[in-house]
Amino acid sequence: MLRVVIVDDEPLARANLRLMLMEEPDITIVSECVNAIEAIGAVHRLKPDVLFLDIQMPRINGLEMVSMLDDSHRPFIVFLTAFEEYALKAFEEHAFDYLLKPVASARLGKTLMRLRQQRQVLPAPQEHPQPLQFIPCSGHSRIYLLQIHDVAFVSCRMSGVYVTDNQGKEGLTELTLRTIENRTTFLRCHRQYLVNMAQLKEICLQDNGQAELKLRCGLTVPVSRRYLKPLKKAWGYRHHPS
Repeated sequence: MLRVVIVDDEPLARANLRLMLMEEPDITIVSECVNAIEAIGAVHRLKPDVLFLDIQMPRINGLEMVSMLDDSHRPFIVFLTAFEEYALKAFEEHAFDYLLKPVASARLGKTLMRLRQQRQVLPAPQEHPQPLQFIPCSGHSRIYLLQIHDVAFVSCRMSGVYVTDNQGKEGLTELTLRTIENRTTFLRCHRQYLVNMAQLKEICLQDNGQAELKLRCGLTVPVSRRYLKPLKKAWGYRHHPS
């Protein structure tokens, strides 16, 4: 059984692909998404085998979305596009295949046959994943892209991963803390926190050996003992206070 997620902002395109896939007894559509942020969450949550992904989508296109996926579980990517010139770029992003829209049943059948042959083979992760340029966030009834340099810190709570900007405003992201840590220069200061050192104002040392970081936005972030020394070194501080 192949578990599939369809990502396309066009309802008719989703319906066309859905109807063709539903004719296949070994295909299960576990989710349909209309934008990249929804899709990132679905991939992390459902861990599908195959992602049918439209390239031309608003705000975050399919090629950009692939670069945001967690390398620990990256499904087979089948790009959907109305423009053949995207094919080369699609394969540069480790695509399994690409389909021209509107998707033809015979062409889809060839892709599914190849997927069945490799269903036990996981796609190889990128050896050198590209750094994130922005983080997709949602909150306050809007979806937006936060530039990396505008991030103050990232925190993980029971309800999800939250990104706080340099104005102290918070948004929810579907990216995992590990993905953000691996794809940015943010440093871990606590098991549940990453901090942008460019936003650091001061390190406040406490008598009990603990510390906290005061950021330029006015907020503070906790520091675990195991991360204090690397943080001080990264900030260029190598001497104990007299």
